[in-house]
Amino acid sequence: MDGTALRYPAGSLLDRWSEAEWDNGVQIDRLKDLQTLKVGTKNSVYEITIISADEAMVLVRGGAFFPELTPVRLSGSTLGGSFLKMKGVYLGLRMEFNRGGMRIVTTSPVQWIGAVEGPGEIPAKWPPMSAG
Repeated sequence: MDGTALRYPAGSLLDRWSEAEWDNGVQIDRLKDLQTLKVGTKNSVYEITIISADEAMVLVRGGAFFPELTPVRLSGSTLGGSFLKMKGVYLGLRMEFNRGGMRIVTTSPVQWIGAVEGPGEIPAKWPPMSAG
């Protein structure tokens, strides 16, 4: 090498990934069936209703690929490479959905996670206009 140091995001190193506290998100398999989450990414808002928590089977609506409630498996969250936090949704990572076998849909990075106040509630436009 020419003496130039290689730089990698800290989260992309396996030891950092496995030692992480994972306190900035949720594990779908630790929630209850029929529980619903609202997840805001950089580009979209998603409504996720858990069908089978153990299997991470969900109904998802939002973004360009899911205009209507669609049954998918929430594979987990990723930085965009080969590491996947199975069955989890975490801030800063991209959700990965498996739709119909090998078709994988990856979202933009998650910015917030919340509960849905009522079924079907997704803001018409996101992000909301900032006050002030």
